[in-house]
Amino acid sequence: MARDSYTDTRRGFPTLALQVQKVLQRPLNGLLIIFRGRRIDVVKVIRHDG
Repeated sequence: MARDSYTDTRRGFPTLALQVQKVLQRPLNGLLIIFRGRRIDVVKVIRHDG
């Protein structure tokens, strides 16, 4: 699932992970999620390895 939008990178990883779980309505098992800020050079990556 790819989205062409940005996120507030001031948020912490727990908040971002909860946001993903709410959208997907399932746990993060095995997913790699990449968030980008308004500036393209700012990213945060969440990887859930179980």
